[in-house]
Amino acid sequence: MSGLKSDQLFINLGPQHPSTHGVLRIGLTINGEVIVKAVPDIGYLHRGTEKLAEVRNYHHCVVLTDRWDYVAAMPNNLVFCLAAEKLMGVKATPRADALRVIMCEMNRVASHLLFFGTYGIDLGAYTPFLYAFREREMILDLFEMICGARLTYNYIRLGGVMTDASEDWLKRTKEFVEYFKPRLDEYDTLLTYNPIFMARTQGVGIVTPEEAVSWALSGPNLRGSGVNHDVRKSDPYSGYENYEFDVPLGKTGSCWDRYFCRVQEMRQSIRIIEAAIAKLPAGPFMAPGVAKIPKPAPGEAYAHVEGARGDLGIYIASDGGISPFRMHVHAPSFINLAMLQEKLVGMKVSDVIALLGSIDIVLGEVDR
Repeated sequence: MSGLKSDQLFINLGPQHPSTHGVLRIGLTINGEVIVKAVPDIGYLHRGTEKLAEVRNYHHCVVLTDRWDYVAAMPNNLVFCLAAEKLMGVKATPRADALRVIMCEMNRVASHLLFFGTYGIDLGAYTPFLYAFREREMILDLFEMICGARLTYNYIRLGGVMTDASEDWLKRTKEFVEYFKPRLDEYDTLLTYNPIFMARTQGVGIVTPEEAVSWALSGPNLRGSGVNHDVRKSDPYSGYENYEFDVPLGKTGSCWDRYFCRVQEMRQSIRIIEAAIAKLPAGPFMAPGVAKIPKPAPGEAYAHVEGARGDLGIYIASDGGISPFRMHVHAPSFINLAMLQEKLVGMKVSDVIALLGSIDIVLGEVDR
């Protein structure tokens, strides 16, 4: 390799490596065990979804959103619909808002369970993965029951949701919530306070609050550094202001803090789901007046939500046609990934996976 010193070695991490959680390649230049340069190489999953939206009508665009963060697609559906509804002058019904909140929080739990299980594997603990997937499958069963899909849901629609939640579905969801609450304590025993896991993650990959803000991190990666920012609190949408929940914060910005924030967020999501089901409004699940082929007036709109990986935003510009004139995704995984090239420098090779796993990226959202 040109520019490589005689005491340095270049190694590829990925793109086909289980610990990169997708097709991500990182070019690492090392001196002994110490990393002296790290270059993330992205784009392997680029599908041009922002450009594809320019030739699809607004209803069809919701299908594209499922493919960004495919681990937590419900917030993707929601943020696009919120932006398009602003353009169209449509407001979802109270029941639709509550159902949207329930689905997004269940999806947050499912996404964090995937992180919990795979992060344990990253650092040598296999058993938590089995426990996490046991519960995650239950959530996917509920999703399949209401919308027929376990991955690309396409459940949240312009003006509301695909279908109403039946009494049986609500009953089973409440049963899952009651089952799941004690499981969180089980996770702490299995992994959170495991001495080996703590030794591998505490004090490793520290991101200070100033660094987190300057890199524009969001979600658990920002809050793990102790910065209190959550879109559900700072700019509520879909009625989040009506639910009581706490925003878990880390103390030192280490890998363990980012992990622990996600575990605590699952507890808060359960609180929100319980409250939303308890006071689920009656009425229609779809707002009236949504055209089969919407043609919003020329203009632009922006909406953002607190996705499982942070502040997820959508900008849409309309020229009055049946398709968005321009659409852009503010993707938290893409932004959170950027810090790797600086934070990895000076770390030991053995800690690369600890840091990479702790920021919990999804490459479908990075590349789009």
